[in-house]
Amino acid sequence: MKPEDLLYRESHEWAAIEEEGGSKIATIGISAFAVEQLTDITYLALPQIGKQVAAGEEIGELESVKAIASIYSPVTGEVIAVNETLPEKLELLNDDAYNDGWVAKIRVTDDSSLSGLLDYAAYTKQCQEG
Repeated sequence: MKPEDLLYRESHEWAAIEEEGGSKIATIGISAFAVEQLTDITYLALPQIGKQVAAGEEIGELESVKAIASIYSPVTGEVIAVNETLPEKLELLNDDAYNDGWVAKIRVTDDSSLSGLLDYAAYTKQCQEG
């Protein structure tokens, strides 16, 4: 996935929205900018499959040598898959945050939750302004 094609939460989660079987599926992850800011990630807690989540709800946690950060859902829906490889291979976040470093897939149940997300230009501007 190209960062330019994704949507972002202000809290640095990205979402790739795809149509699948008549549903919108959001693949979500943590932006490369956030991974770079955290440096040396040591732990990742994934959301539970089947969990109903609201946009902005905490679904996981990252720990690094610098800080602990929550992972928030960019969309409202049901967690249908998690990247079970990721907690054992945290280097995937540094190596390929937008593909192999995905965190979870959520079946979107409320399309209005997408309207508050930033496009790449707006997200990049937010990161540059600090």
